[in-house]
Amino acid sequence: MEKTLAKKSFSQWVKKLSSWSVYIPRKDEEGRWNYAEADSGGVSLDVLQTTLPPKKILFPQREVFLEFAKTLAGNRETLEIKEVLPEVKPTVIIGARPCEARAAWMLDEVFGGDFKDAYYWRRRDQTALVGFACTIPPSENCFCTSVEGSPHSEEGLDILLTDLGDRYYVQSMTAKGEKLISAAKELFEEPKPEARKQVKAAHAESEKKIQRQLKDARPIAEKLKGMFDSPLWDEESMSCLRCGICTYLCPSCHCFDISDEVDNPSPLRGQRVRTWDTCQFPDFTMHSSGHNPRPDKASRLRQRLLHKFQYFIQVYDKFMCVGCGRCITLCPVGIDIIKVLDKVRDHGA
Repeated sequence: MEKTLAKKSFSQWVKKLSSWSVYIPRKDEEGRWNYAEADSGGVSLDVLQTTLPPKKILFPQREVFLEFAKTLAGNRETLEIKEVLPEVKPTVIIGARPCEARAAWMLDEVFGGDFKDAYYWRRRDQTALVGFACTIPPSENCFCTSVEGSPHSEEGLDILLTDLGDRYYVQSMTAKGEKLISAAKELFEEPKPEARKQVKAAHAESEKKIQRQLKDARPIAEKLKGMFDSPLWDEESMSCLRCGICTYLCPSCHCFDISDEVDNPSPLRGQRVRTWDTCQFPDFTMHSSGHNPRPDKASRLRQRLLHKFQYFIQVYDKFMCVGCGRCITLCPVGIDIIKVLDKVRDHGA
């Protein structure tokens, strides 16, 4: 389904989605743009790139799996365990960039398959993604076209919006998308032939605006197989602070830890909790024996790049990097994944 929506009607459309939890980029108290629930005020898509991707809505940074407690009846102790599944109402994320939607597709693969993650899918099944095509690159470090994406990719999306000046071109790819349009169908119009030409031209032009390029990305996966013990990792990780920004702000990183948190030791009461983790932390692979197979910064940087550009390709035939550029822009010491991978590609040449 293809429609157009006047920009002046955009806020009206959002208000019509009253039965949904609507998330859209909003500026927080510290002046940073992040996805937050839309309020009754005006909404717009003026922000280029949020600090955190919408991953946090689908895959929360912290969530409770179960609650446990010991009760004492006379001289008998009983351990009670209660599963805690998320209660989710229909949700729509508006303004997700195509690279962020591609990352959501990757999360679907990881948390799907033969063993589906019930906690993730309780949210994902109820969530629609309304993407916003990048007619202007959100960041000077965007490189989505180098990792088989594009500024107007439809992967993972239910609707794709493209800015045509005074209106949005609206492409619906799924039943969820059509349901969102039907909630305010009086606001949408059939696209005129010139609008269709305009959107095609805008999409073609947007790819030319991507400034950064990672050349020959696919062959890098093969090159990485022979570089496990390369001194390159020591050289490139020397300045790393082990802060984890590169992974926490990444739309596709999904590593987590599960721990038991005790609220009260006597009588015992607590929760089993899943929290985000990162391969850049020293204790990420720490064994109970005390052995750590990745004891230094070099081995942890190597793990991040191999996961994204070798292991994920072997399993899913896709890069696990979507080229959003956040890890480059926001790294406090300027580690640049494109420059590191350029060195990998040219290593030994």
